[in-house]
Amino acid sequence: MKLQKSYPLSELAALVDARVIGDGSMLVTGINEIHRVEAGDLTFVDHPKYYDKALNSAATFVIINKEVEAPAGKALIFSDDPFRDYVWLCKNFMPFVPSTSAIHPTAKIGEGTVIQPNVSIGPNAVIGKNCLIHSGVVIYDHSVIGDNVVIHANAVLGADAFYFKRRPSHYEKMHSCGRVVIHDDVEIGAMCTIDRGVSADTIIGQGSKLDDHVHVGHDTVIGKNCLFAAQVGIAGCVNIEDEVILWGQVGVQKDLTISKGTVVLGQSGVPKSLKTGTYFGSPVKEAREKMKELALMNRLPELVEKLK
Repeated sequence: MKLQKSYPLSELAALVDARVIGDGSMLVTGINEIHRVEAGDLTFVDHPKYYDKALNSAATFVIINKEVEAPAGKALIFSDDPFRDYVWLCKNFMPFVPSTSAIHPTAKIGEGTVIQPNVSIGPNAVIGKNCLIHSGVVIYDHSVIGDNVVIHANAVLGADAFYFKRRPSHYEKMHSCGRVVIHDDVEIGAMCTIDRGVSADTIIGQGSKLDDHVHVGHDTVIGKNCLFAAQVGIAGCVNIEDEVILWGQVGVQKDLTISKGTVVLGQSGVPKSLKTGTYFGSPVKEAREKMKELALMNRLPELVEKLK
C-alpha cells in the first residue's frame, strides 16, 4: 500500500506508542508485508526465524520485537507486538468504508461498460471501457479493472486475504489494504474468487482467461494470456508468468513461481517453483515421467504374481 503522502518514521512510531531505532526523520512512503516490499516501505517481523529476511529485505523500515542495530540505510520501530502495531497502522491509513448503494458514488465506470442487475461495486473502484459485468458480481473497494473485461455471474473480486496470526486463544486477522488489479481483455468465469493483496496488489495480466470456480489468493501476480480451467486454486504470493496453462483442479502452494509457457495437467498439486515444461501428479513431476511411473504401478499386481 502506497501512502497518500510521506511520513517521518517517528510519526508512525508515535501513533503506536513505540520507539524508533535509527533515524526517525526518514520518510515512509508505503506499508507492505514482507513478500512484496519495496524501498520506502514499512514492514514487520515478530519471529526470530524471519529476522534476517526482514532486515535484509528491500523494505527501508521494519517493526521488530528485538532490539538490534538498524542496518545501513534503514530504520526500525521497536515494538512488543509488531503484528498488532502493523495491523493498527494499516487500518489507520486504509479504513473500511461502508457502501450505502449498490454502486458507490466514488466508483468510476468507463464508456460502453454494461453493468447487469444486482452487481455491487465498492468505493473508489475503477472499471474501464466496454466491459461486461454480469449479475451478482461483487467488486470491492479500490479494485481496478481494465478495458474489454468480462466478469461472469457471482464472481467476487477483492475479498480479504486469508491471512491470520495464531494467538494462544484465537486467530487474529491481518487487515487487508491491497487491491485487485485486472488488466485489459481478461475474462473471469462464474463464481470465481480473487482476493485482494494484503498490502500490495493481486494482479491478473492482459488477455488471461479464468474458467468458473477459480480461486486466486492474495498478492498473487498472474501474467499475460494465461488459461486456468475450473476449480484451480492458487495460494497467496504466487508468481505465474505469461502463457501458463493450469487445467482443472490444479492446486498451487504459496510463495512460488511458475515459469512462462508451463502446462500443469488436471488434478495436480504444485508444491514448489516450476521451470518451463509440462507437469502432472501430486506432487507434480514432469508429465511423461509421471505417466511412466503410473504405468509401472499398474503392473505391480502382475509383477507380484510372478514373484510368488
